[in-house]
Parts: sequence; structure tokens; C-alpha cells
Amino acid sequence: MMNNKTIIVSNRLPVKIIEHNGEYLLSPSEGGLATGLGSVYKEGNNIWIGWPGIEVPEERQDEVRKQLAELNLIPVFLTPEEINLYYEGFSNEILWPVFHYVVTYANFEQTYWDFYQLVNGKFEAELAAHVRDGDTIWVHDYQLMLLPSLIRAKAPNVTIGFFQHIPFPSYEIFRLIPWREELIHGLFGADLIGFHTFDDVRHFLSAAARLSPAKLSDNVITFQERQIVVEAFPMGIDDAKFEALAQSPLVEEHMNSFNEGLDNGKVILSIDRLDYSKGILQRLQAYELLLQTKPQCIGKISFYMIVVPSRDTVPQYRELREHIDQLVGNINARYRTLNWLPVHYFYRSFSVEFLSALYSTADICLVTPMRDGMNLVSKEYVASRIHDTGVLILSEMAGASKELNDALIVNPNNIGEIVKTILQALNMTLEEQHSRMASMRAVVKKFNIHLWVKNFMDKLEEVKVLQQSMLTRYASIKVREQIAEAYSKTDQRYIFLDYDGTLVGFQPVIDQASPDPELYELLNDLTSDLANKVIIISGRRNETLEKWFGHLKLDMIAEHGAWQKRYGEEWKSLPLLTDKWKQEVRTVLDTYTDRTPGSFIEDKSYSLVWHYRKVEDGLGELRASEIINHLKMIIADKGLQLMPGNKVIEFKNIEVNKGKAAQGWMHEAHPDFILALGDDHTDEDIFKALPEDAYTIKVGSNISAARYFLRNPTEVRLLLKNLTTFVPQGN
Repeated sequence: MMNNKTIIVSNRLPVKIIEHNGEYLLSPSEGGLATGLGSVYKEGNNIWIGWPGIEVPEERQDEVRKQLAELNLIPVFLTPEEINLYYEGFSNEILWPVFHYVVTYANFEQTYWDFYQLVNGKFEAELAAHVRDGDTIWVHDYQLMLLPSLIRAKAPNVTIGFFQHIPFPSYEIFRLIPWREELIHGLFGADLIGFHTFDDVRHFLSAAARLSPAKLSDNVITFQERQIVVEAFPMGIDDAKFEALAQSPLVEEHMNSFNEGLDNGKVILSIDRLDYSKGILQRLQAYELLLQTKPQCIGKISFYMIVVPSRDTVPQYRELREHIDQLVGNINARYRTLNWLPVHYFYRSFSVEFLSALYSTADICLVTPMRDGMNLVSKEYVASRIHDTGVLILSEMAGASKELNDALIVNPNNIGEIVKTILQALNMTLEEQHSRMASMRAVVKKFNIHLWVKNFMDKLEEVKVLQQSMLTRYASIKVREQIAEAYSKTDQRYIFLDYDGTLVGFQPVIDQASPDPELYELLNDLTSDLANKVIIISGRRNETLEKWFGHLKLDMIAEHGAWQKRYGEEWKSLPLLTDKWKQEVRTVLDTYTDRTPGSFIEDKSYSLVWHYRKVEDGLGELRASEIINHLKMIIADKGLQLMPGNKVIEFKNIEVNKGKAAQGWMHEAHPDFILALGDDHTDEDIFKALPEDAYTIKVGSNISAARYFLRNPTEVRLLLKNLTTFVPQGN
């Protein structure tokens, strides 16, 4: 265990490499993620895998490898074509615009997809050379969405976390991507999938439910017999760094030079990377409207707008930059005076010390992206306000707005609202500024980058424990032989068999799931042994079970225990059961059935079942949830039980329970072998009611109180056949 390591994987390594006079010079990145993860990848034999950021000729790759290895970094070398098509292409021309709800900018090019797969495969190949069983791998961001499944296929015994740093869109937007199923399945290789906000979690779960056969329960996805947890982890910043910077001599020097030229006016600040998701044009329009409608502000406020260059050779970005240049020029030309400039616009990047001075000087920080996963500028501004002054205006579309709710929250599309909010900020009392800023600083301080890393890594460990605790062992050939061995050595056996989903598969029309000749032969073989008492225990109506199995030497329990029949006797219903409640529940179910094509109601003696197997995916689950909410008060009032099953909801008397029925069947009997097989929620009652040494087997899922699980009815039949044909060793 001591040798297990953690491997961070991201598109870029946390290092800047430049070539100078034929030599490669390395300098560590100052980014927030690199800072936060430094505590992980710099320890022991942990490593970080990623692209070094420049093209390295093949003959010099070993040299760069050695230099990076000293920093615990492992490079994945990519060609210019791969970067162009996988990164600039698929990642930034498909995923980025779609995930930021700007679908019109998406370019669904097949070649992009081909290279996205190819490069994700390259990352997997590099990982394969370093990963060992028991290792933990943390994959970062949308450029590597296929990687978790690629790793899982090659190294099933590792722990994999995935975190997406940008928003995840609603299903209606995400479904536009031609390769949507592959992207979802790519992420399903992870044990823990993290996003910045609960909205992103909700959108991902919705897409996962509709685009895959996975089962959902709250924020846990069950896919191919493995649990995947989806959780929100709002990312923080290195607050201590920004707090210390604000007090450093160099920053104070910058601040003094600013203040000299400000002439006691108020300063509004915005800092963004050049991108269409940042709302830069709308912000400028709001500022122009403010000057136009409130001329008293002219000469009293200055807007410092920093736009960091990014991808400006790409047409959409070049066009955006031209629009910004034009709008800034128009505002300055129209409103400037001889000694006052409305917009101080910088299209360049600055040192962190210079930015800190701006954060510390600005009276208002205007952060109004149209869509942003988190937005750390807002948190950096808050951390820099060491005197608890200043006002943060924040877009409700930024993930940070979910935490910094003492900011003035705006809709970035509502220009008029932004103007009103700037005025509110300009006139805010010092007392209110103190109150709001102190509260936000406490949040930023507590939920910093280090806590974010810790929370994610702790949750990843927790998920592995959850997976182990929920994992019912698969009834392998060896286990099946042990069961058959025990069966052969006993002479009073009770065998409880559920029907639908256990002995036969599910059918769209419930009456089509009738027994086939193979099943009859199997049951005859079991019942012909006098040591066996075979009990079919099903939710089916007693008339149906009688019709199908009345001619066999077995006992039957119908409608989950409401009707019971021992071989050679008549059907008996549980005493004191009533069906008077059915009319009221049926009236409600009828209204939902009328609104849900493909659904129908099955009426049993003492229960009602609403079936939605033939309903459109998603709609059935939605209606089921609505029905449960609608009827839960009536159910509690009338002493009924609601049982969600496989594409069904069943309403029945609370006394009716498969577990109680099974216990009653064995009253005063002392079997030396008990076997119970079932596939749904109602069968859990049997598994819990039977003695610990009983062989309990869940069908179709490994999340159960049962001791073992089998995948499907075919495996169930093989197990039962094995019981009747098993020859103990030595015979």
C-alpha cells in the first residue's frame, strides 16, 4: 500500500518551457491549479502527466523528459497537427462553445473527433507506462473526457477521479454533439466526477440517464456493476498569496502610482481572457449607457478593463477583439475630456503584482460573464481587499455566484440591471461594504484551493469505500460450485424463486413473459427431488401463476404475499386485507396514464401497478416521480406501501411483504439449505428476512442485501440446472 501513488493528468503541464540559444529553459507555472495540486504531485513518487506546451523535436525529447522528471513531471509530446485538431479543433471549436451555450460557434468536424480520440489514446499510452494497481489518477478537464474509460479498460484496479473546470450544459444542448454517447461513456470510467456547481451535476446526471443504460439513484450512477459518484466541488484560490501580495512593497508602489493619477475618482475594474463567453461587449454597453443616462458620473469614474490575449488568430476571437476595440474607441471619443479618460483598455497580460495593485485600488470589480464554470477573478478581488472595502458585481451565470452571495448579483444579459447595480455600488455605504466584503472574504479564506484539493481527494477515497461496501460478490463458477456442493449434501431444501427478471427476462407486454419449455423442464427437475420445496414468489396475480404453474409440484406466493397456495391446497388470501383504497389511487393513476403514452395500470386483488416500460426514456421516470409526490400523503394515511420496481410503481397493503411471506412459509420447518433469487426492490425483503447462511442472490445488480449477484435470467437458469446435474468430487 505504501508504494501507491497519485497521478495528475491534464492537457498542459504546470510549467512554461521556452527555447533560448538552443537550450530548453523551464519555469514553474504560477496558476492556481498548479499551486493547489503542488501539495499532491511534488510528494514522494507522485507525478503529473501532460503536454509540455511546445513542440519538441524527436531527437531532443529525451533531454526534455529528463529535465521534467526532476520536477515530477511526465510529458506527452504532441505534433502541431495533433494540437491543431484535438485542442484547437475538438476541444475549443466543439466542446468549449457547446458547454458555454454558444452552439452557433460549434464546428462538428469528423477529423476533430478522430484526433480527439487519437490524443486521448496517446495520454492513456503514457499513463499505462507509469500506472500500477492501487494508484489514484486525477484527470482534469474537457480535453480528456475519453481518458477515464481508456484507463479503466487497461487498469481496472485503479481509482480514477475526473474534474471538469468549465460548465456542463443542459441535455438539450449537449445532445447536439454527434459523439455525445462516447463522451458520456468516456467519463463513466471514473469513480468520482466533479464539477464546480450543483447545476452542472444536475445537467450531467440528466444527460447520463438519457444517453446511456446506466441507472441513477440521487447522485450515484450505476454502470456495468460499478458505482460512480457525481458531486459539486467549488474551486477556490490561494487566498493567502493574494492577501500577502496586497501588503507587499512592490504592490504598494504600483498602488501609489495609480492613486496619483486618479484624482479621487472611483475605479471600476474588469479582468478577462479574450473570449465570447465573458460578456465583455455587454459590459462596455452597460458602461456607455451609464455615462449616457447619468452624465453626473462623467469625470468621476474610470473603467480599467484588462483583456488578456487569447486565440486572436481564430475568426470569432479576432472579430470579438475588433468589436471591443471599436466600442472602447467610440466611448472614449464621445465622453473623454482633456484630463479624463472613460475607459482605460489594456489588451495584454500583466504580472500578478500589477493585478494585485489593481484589485487593491478598484472600488468596484465588475465580473459579468455570460457563462463561466467558476470565475476566479471574483475570488482574487475579494482576497485582495484586506480592509474589507470595495464592491463585487457578479454574474449569476458564474459558478462563483453560488458561494459569493454577498456580491451584487446581476443577469449579464440585462444591460439596464447592470447600470442600476453599478450605481448601487457607487453609492454603497462603507458600513455595507464592510459587512458584505468581510462575509465574502471568510468564504474565500475557508474554501480555498487547498480545501478544494483535500475535499476531492477525500471524497475519492470515500467513493472507493462505498463501492466496496455496496459490492455484492459475483456468483462466479467457483461460488456456483460451492452452492451446488452444499445442495448435494442436504436433504431439506427451500428454494424461493422470483419470476419476472429472474427466471425470465422483461417483455414490453407483460403477458408475453410466459414460461418457455426450457423453464418448465428446469422446474420439473427441481420439483421431482422430494428433498426440494420450490416456491415461486412473485408480484404476479394469483390467476396468472395458477395458469402457468398450477400443474407443477410447487408452492406459489402471488402479489408479493397477498395470495398464497401450498401444493395440493387452494389459494388463500392474507386475512384482514382490504381493497377499498384502490378507487382513490386509481383515479390519480388514470390522470397520469392519460398524459403518458405507453403507460398502463395493472389491477391486482390487493395492489395496483403503474407500468412505464414502453414510455419514452426520461418521461416515464419524471411521471413516476410526480405520481410518488402526488400520492405520498394518501399512502401514509391509508397504511399503504409504495414500491418502485423495474419500470413500475406498485401500491399495496403494508402487511403484504415477500419477506414476511417467506418467513411464514418456513414456520416450524428447519431446512438445511435455503436458496432465494430475485431481481428487484421487493426481493430485498426476502434477502433480509432469511437466515445469514441462506444463499441469497440478486439478479441484474450488485447493490443488494443479498450475498451474491448474477447478471441475468440466463445465468440464473444455468445455476439451477447445475444444482440438478452436479456430481460431487470423489463420486
